[in-house]
Amino acid sequence: MTTRHLYLTRHGAADAFGELTDAGRRQAGLLGERLARVPVDAVWHSPLPRAAASAHELARHLPDVPVTEAAELVDHVPYVPSAAETPPSWAGFFDGYDDTEAASGQRLAEALIARFAKVSDPGTHGTRPGTHEVLVTHAYPIAWLVRHALDAPPSRWLGLNSANTALTVIEYRDGLPPTIVMFNDSSHLPPDLRWTGFPAGIRP
Repeated sequence: MTTRHLYLTRHGAADAFGELTDAGRRQAGLLGERLARVPVDAVWHSPLPRAAASAHELARHLPDVPVTEAAELVDHVPYVPSAAETPPSWAGFFDGYDDTEAASGQRLAEALIARFAKVSDPGTHGTRPGTHEVLVTHAYPIAWLVRHALDAPPSRWLGLNSANTALTVIEYRDGLPPTIVMFNDSSHLPPDLRWTGFPAGIRP
């Protein structure tokens, strides 16, 4: 059976200008050390600098693995919910999103699913029966891929946050629904580097 393993991660911690911080580089390096035990075929990253830098930092631990930009991984709102679908805690968040922006985000979300949320094409990576790919992206695309794997309503991407360089793994197999192997796992990080990307008040 052919299996596509996606290792999803949010970029490392970044500053207000979207550039990777020293902590973010440490996070990415530690994730790279963890992924060095996996037969990784490819690393894909968002076009944004914080994701690209994270991808190249973790790839230092993955010799000869290609690192490639994927436009579908860019940070974007994948689905703007209706008022009835919006939880009270998100009230006002989507103010100012017009129909054009919402449609653009939805097109990106559909392209993300079409490219990555499926079994790889036969022969993509030689004769092995499966692929292992790392996607360095942002919290919203990860939430959208998890929502899709669970076959949940579109609005359920809301609230599925990811910590910086935490690991989410989804498997895609022929003829079977996707399997979420793990979500938001940060066991490769020391306590002082965990849970960045979450509001301070809700960090355990």
